[in-house]
Amino acid sequence: MIVMTLPLYALIMAGGSGTRLWPLSRQSRPKQALKLIGDRTMFQRAVDRLLPIMPPERVIVVTTAEMADLLAGQTPLLPRRNFLIEPEGRGTAPVIGLGALYARQLAGEDVVVACLTADHYIREVARFQNVLLAAAELAERGHIVTLGIHPAYPSTGFGYIERGEALTVVDGFEVYHALKFKEKPSEAMAAEFVADGEHSWNSGMFIWTATQVTREFERQLPGTAAKLNEAARAFDSATFAEAMARVWPTVEKQTIDYGIMEGAENVAVIPVDIGWSDVGSWASLLDILEPDENGNVIIGGHHVGVDTTGALVKSDRLVATIGLNDVIIVDTEDALLVCAKERAQDVKRIVEKLQQQKEYRYL
Repeated sequence: MIVMTLPLYALIMAGGSGTRLWPLSRQSRPKQALKLIGDRTMFQRAVDRLLPIMPPERVIVVTTAEMADLLAGQTPLLPRRNFLIEPEGRGTAPVIGLGALYARQLAGEDVVVACLTADHYIREVARFQNVLLAAAELAERGHIVTLGIHPAYPSTGFGYIERGEALTVVDGFEVYHALKFKEKPSEAMAAEFVADGEHSWNSGMFIWTATQVTREFERQLPGTAAKLNEAARAFDSATFAEAMARVWPTVEKQTIDYGIMEGAENVAVIPVDIGWSDVGSWASLLDILEPDENGNVIIGGHHVGVDTTGALVKSDRLVATIGLNDVIIVDTEDALLVCAKERAQDVKRIVEKLQQQKEYRYL
């Protein structure tokens, strides 16, 4: 049975452009704002799976000024004041540090903060909710908790967490000491990680108290901590936007993994299988969505295929294919992408070329 005394808040990081899902994902409509799976956007899904375990007043979103109105319109239950505007991208570390301070400000007391993302897919929603509550109880005991994903294959695109000794069991979830965070490995190293059974994918989800967040920032990133505190002093005033515009660009760019987690104290990992995907490429949707009898996944529109297998087709009109295998076709109003499934991660190279050629209308 989960026993908590502190309120649980969620901090959803909703920045980023999702360049690997071009041409559907653009600067004006990044991945989290898209309906890639069913009739709800990725951001709506991220909020939906939280509301059964916390009220909407406890869901904080950090995003850009350009995205705030769009995302707020998609989730009318969330109070508008819960959308924190990030003037420019400075990495996940400052976002989490500021969000934790804001959660404590809203609550008027220390809180447990679950740091989550806006654009990941989770199939086993009930299990995710249960493990989040278990992690929150551990956080109250003084742990920094991360959710490790059971690796389905030797991925070179994810970071890994090596686990050490077993610590405890909470609500049926086994908890281990997080021994080391490891960045994206080579193919050979990834295969070793999966084979040894002691590594999990790093999901990027962290659960800890606001007090512990503050303590780690002051210990490891004292300069960033001072600037975040300066901005936080204007939370309740009309000058907050002005304070952020002044302070935020001077904050050091840093990820939470490099800046905090690699040197953090008392970190625990809960390895869990929740049907998680970062939806990091078009190919990942072939693993998530139900294929037809030929192994093709069709999103919208209409597909007529002859001798076509393993294809993903996203279009609002008829697409006809002949003799194609393992291809991705994404058709939008002004751009068409055709690529081999195995090259799906290289879509970001197209975006880079468009940037170099100053073809900004396609970005």
